[in-house]
Amino acid sequence: MKHQDGYLKSATNQNIYYQYWMPEEEPKAILLIVHGVAEHSGRYMNVVNHFVPSGYAVYGIDHIGHGKSDGKKGFVERFQDYTKPLKKYFDKIQGWHPQKPIFLIGHSLGGLISAAYLLEHQNEVSGAVLSGPGIKIPDNISKATILAGKILSAIMPKAGVIQLDAAGVSRDPAVVEAYIKDPLVYTGKITARLGAQMLKTMQHVTGNAAKIKLPIMIVQGSDDKLIDPTGAQLLFDLIGSKEKTIKVYDGFYHEVFNEPDHKKVLDDVKLWLESILDKE
Repeated sequence: MKHQDGYLKSATNQNIYYQYWMPEEEPKAILLIVHGVAEHSGRYMNVVNHFVPSGYAVYGIDHIGHGKSDGKKGFVERFQDYTKPLKKYFDKIQGWHPQKPIFLIGHSLGGLISAAYLLEHQNEVSGAVLSGPGIKIPDNISKATILAGKILSAIMPKAGVIQLDAAGVSRDPAVVEAYIKDPLVYTGKITARLGAQMLKTMQHVTGNAAKIKLPIMIVQGSDDKLIDPTGAQLLFDLIGSKEKTIKVYDGFYHEVFNEPDHKKVLDDVKLWLESILDKE
């Protein structure tokens, strides 16, 4: 397995970190990891170690304000600051591997970013796996709270409003401890602007999901504490793809790729990927 990394420049001239892991032989397909809020691309070693020995190349990018990339933690000016660097990186990967199938692996916020990306660029992508996608506004957030968040986003965009509970990441205490101690993980509050941009994008994705026609797999933990797990089924029902699959893992928390039984999830994803590749 070969590992390399580097930086690309965003439209606002900020450094965006990327890294990738290559098999020894020519890869049969590319997996592009789109990570979740407050974390980074280096937290997907279970995915890397499962797929690279099977002949896949795994690429990852740290979103603006995340990991080793520039930008204020927990903040984004506009949602396109996530999707535009992803497009630039995608084009780079396509240039390095012409004609190779590329699949997005989007987790949580990364699932939302991936869905928004597909609405613009699905003709270039072979398929997507969305893990615990942040699609649905939780039922316990009132319209008044949403309105207050929009106002705060306009007048105090960098004000911290939401604190993630690290204990909800995984049932594995070692994963939670590593998450808390990881210097590249942001453990502060998510800002009003990021929250408002996420809500706006959720509405955009759910309103247009029928336009997504490429193969999609959704994986979701039934006991997810960090996002509303019913959002996975909602997105599945709305997506216009004929080739779509959903797997809900009983008792699993938010990061299904980092759960004690993560191998079962990764085996299911691999079977699905192979079935799509066999049809190409």
